Parts: sequence; structure tokens; C-alpha cells
Amino acid sequence: MNLEIKSALPDHSISHFVHSFWMLENKTGKDIPSTVLPNGMVDLTLMKTGSGDWEMVVRGVDTLPSHVNIRAGTKLFSIGLKLLAVEYLLGDSIKDVLNEGKVISNHFWQFEEPDLNSLENFSKKATQKIKFIAHENIDNRKKKLFELIYSSHGSITVKELSEQVYWSSRQMNRYFNQRFGISLKAYCKILRVGDSFKHISQGKLFPEQNFTDQNHFIKEIKKYTGATPKELSKNKDDGFVNMTAIKKFPS
Repeated sequence: MNLEIKSALPDHSISHFVHSFWMLENKTGKDIPSTVLPNGMVDLTLMKTGSGDWEMVVRGVDTLPSHVNIRAGTKLFSIGLKLLAVEYLLGDSIKDVLNEGKVISNHFWQFEEPDLNSLENFSKKATQKIKFIAHENIDNRKKKLFELIYSSHGSITVKELSEQVYWSSRQMNRYFNQRFGISLKAYCKILRVGDSFKHISQGKLFPEQNFTDQNHFIKEIKKYTGATPKELSKNKDDGFVNMTAIKKFPS
């Protein structure tokens, strides 16, 4: 594929909002067809092609693999957001962009050309903006809910979450469906699958998360990606951009 892909981890002070920062640039001179896999993140992306204008897009949770065409000359910077960021950074529901994206204003972020010269500059500016509101009054129950979900990599039951957060299953599911367009249980499954990509990219074709057995692991991976763990691991022609990118991800 020969895409230029870079990634960076967030400062600890904003890690409850941000999973990672990314940069991708297609300098190959040709369009590259690829597939984006569900990983449980919400992507906030600044993107342009060639000499075109920068455009900011928010993409909701993916529940299915999406086929994309990375056009020649495309350059993008992206923030992989955790779900807590939807309410406190985006301030809106994203249920209308499940499996798709929408253009939004750059008014809050105020990214300028110098911020888009490098991943370091982009992540520095984003971190500064997030820190302004990172310590606002965040609902402690929601913060704990997401801490448990992410620390378990999705391998936790709704019942366990309800017992530890003191929030009924019905209320949690209503919150997830209204805010994100997906049930809590379904989201945890997607997050668990997404967390497996790193292992699969290293050729570890067996479950490292809480799957019942090998068959269950293969079935769940194929359900959400359209491919088996073996096919993802081979990543023929770099056809799965997640699998290509994740090798660039810091340990």
C-alpha cells in the first residue's frame, strides 16, 4: 500500500477522552481501495485531497466493515475518541452517524495550517483544546462506566457493569442507544473484537480476550470484519487499513 501512517498516544490527563492520534498520507500517486474495520472508536478527522480545503468529519461507531477509497494526494489527521468524549467534547448524540460520518465545524478546535504540518503539532493543539474542558464536571458514574469498559477491553458483562456502577441495565442501554445508536452489549463486543487486531497483526490467531473458545473467536471476528483472523493477519495487499496502521501503534 505504501501509505505513510503515524500514530501517537495521548497525554495521560486526557486519556479518558482520547484513545490515540493518527496521521495518514497517500503519496503513491494512485487511489488505494481499502477496508476500515470496526474498533469501537469515534473518529474526529481533518482531511483534504491535493490542494483542496481541509474538512472536519466526525464518524460514529462502526458495526460493519466499510469499504473506502483513499484518493491519491489525501492527507488526514484523526483523533480516535473514546465514547465519553461524545458528550463532553462533541456535545451531541452520534446515533445518526452509526457506520458513517458527517461534516462538522472547526469552530471549537480552531486547527490552523501550522497545526497540520505534523502529527506532533496536530496532537499538541488537540491536547490543549481538550485540556480546557477535561476537568469540567464529568458524571462520575459515566466516567467509571467507561473506565471499566476500556480497562476490560470490552470483556465485561452488562450485569457486572450495572453492579459496579450502580446504574440499571435498562438505563445504561437507553443512554447508549440514545447517545451512540448502539446497545451497551453490542458495543462491548465490538471493542473486544477491535482489541484483538493487535494480536492478530502479530500472527496470534487465538483469543486473548474473553471468548468462549476458538470457534467463538473466529465467528465473532468474521461477524464484525467480514474476514477470518487468518485473513486479517495476512492482510493481502494491505487491504485492511486498520491492520496496516496498528503495526505503527506505540506499545
